[in-house]
Amino acid sequence: MYLRPESLDDALAALAARPLAVLAGGTDFYPARVGRPVDEDVLDVSGLSELRGIRDEGYLFRIGALTTWTDIVRARLPPQFRGLQRAAREVGGVQIQNVGTIAGNLCNASPAADGVPPLMSLGAQVELRSTEARRVVPLTDFVLGNRRTQCGAAELVTAVLVPAWATRGGHTVRSTFAKLGARRYLVISIVIVAAALEISPTGKITRCGVAVGACAPAAQRLTALEKSLLGERLTAELPARAEPSHLAALAPIDDLRGTAEYRREAALELIRRALAEMAAEGGAGDWA
Repeated sequence: MYLRPESLDDALAALAARPLAVLAGGTDFYPARVGRPVDEDVLDVSGLSELRGIRDEGYLFRIGALTTWTDIVRARLPPQFRGLQRAAREVGGVQIQNVGTIAGNLCNASPAADGVPPLMSLGAQVELRSTEARRVVPLTDFVLGNRRTQCGAAELVTAVLVPAWATRGGHTVRSTFAKLGARRYLVISIVIVAAALEISPTGKITRCGVAVGACAPAAQRLTALEKSLLGERLTAELPARAEPSHLAALAPIDDLRGTAEYRREAALELIRRALAEMAAEGGAGDWA
């Protein structure tokens, strides 16, 4: 059975009635089925235009589930999204970016998903809908592990909700993204790092998020590092605050792309580079 509903209500009703494999951009769906016929009943949600686009709601940004990576690259967004926009430019190639969706990247739940760490560093939440209810789950809780999420069989991810940063007078935000791979595009990442900092008018860090991907069954926020950065000044000395002990939440593996030890060392180096980049941006040393 193949269904392509024209409204969200119809899509949710179909999910409530029977098990269905959800298809959006198809950039993960079809590669996972190479060499065998598609034998599941399919719910194609690509026609639900109400689930596409980015909306500033004041206290948060609502990113529709079907928003593509190209949509994100082209959107005019505040500095807190620079890391996410960088990640969007490195998800596969341009053809993948044109059809791949933000919800698909989350629901596929690959440990090396490029979109997860930048969203996680911003404190993103995932909105899920069913015919019975709407619920919102922190992204840190939504992805349970490799190919596993909290999305129920009768639920559909409808949006990613990102809190607005730097809403207070005089505060600024910086964010960045970096990944290590055998090449820049069309490759599974060895390590992914995303970071966001909110800075007071006097140069002190008042809010921060640091997340690492491809080093555990799911991307991880480094809360111990975040706590150590709060209240610190955004100067050239900041990268030295990142220490090996701050990576305790990671659980990298040995595989063809690199050893666990290499991943830990690379993650620490990328974190330090990210902090150095943000400290150098705009002359952080000018703060009194």
